[in-house]
Amino acid sequence: MTRILLINPNTSTATTHMMAGIARTYFASVMAGPPSVVGATVPQGAPMIVDEHDLAIAAEAVNDPQIIALAALADGVIVGAFGDPGIDALRARLDVPVVGIGASSVREAATGGRRFGIATTTPRLADSIAANVRKLGLGAHFTGARFTTGDPLALGDAPAQLESSLAGAVQACIEADGAQAVVIGGGPLGEAAQALGERFSIPVIGPVPAACRALLRAMRLGQARPFREETT
Repeated sequence: MTRILLINPNTSTATTHMMAGIARTYFASVMAGPPSVVGATVPQGAPMIVDEHDLAIAAEAVNDPQIIALAALADGVIVGAFGDPGIDALRARLDVPVVGIGASSVREAATGGRRFGIATTTPRLADSIAANVRKLGLGAHFTGARFTTGDPLALGDAPAQLESSLAGAVQACIEADGAQAVVIGGGPLGEAAQALGERFSIPVIGPVPAACRALLRAMRLGQARPFREETT
């Protein structure tokens, strides 16, 4: 059986299980014989990546020998943090496709030249988010990021409040910035992204399913559903 490793670059095992569950559900929805998805939590770092320091530690942790050993057994790898930390070094060490949830979701959002925004909970990563969009050559399509207020960790522990706060950020991307699609920017926000996909008339893109679609294309496995059929 094909084996997918989903690496969580933060230390929350609950987030790992959540993201791996979303990936399993997505693969099962588009393939008769879906791959096995294994979640791996990095051995060091922060429970949520909220600033540049956390992002730098995550980049090292993704390339920890324990993680590399697991990745060497996989047929494809997903890096499950929006900044795609450590992904270039990981690709250099592996002979299998490696995708990140950040680049995958942003590229999907810009499909067909759409203007897109990003809604997330980590304002201290604003510069990094914008830089990563520009690195992908999509700066001209980017309407900007909108952020929730308050402590991201506390918000993450209150699912209903998280969804409501992110909905406000999505609405601002649409109404104030003119976004035609909105990315929910963060692995820990995966469940909220699924719920928000049902609330708006424009595509609201969950980063984990977007990475799954990108990995299927890279691995040439099955058939990733067209973007307009999968907005969460």
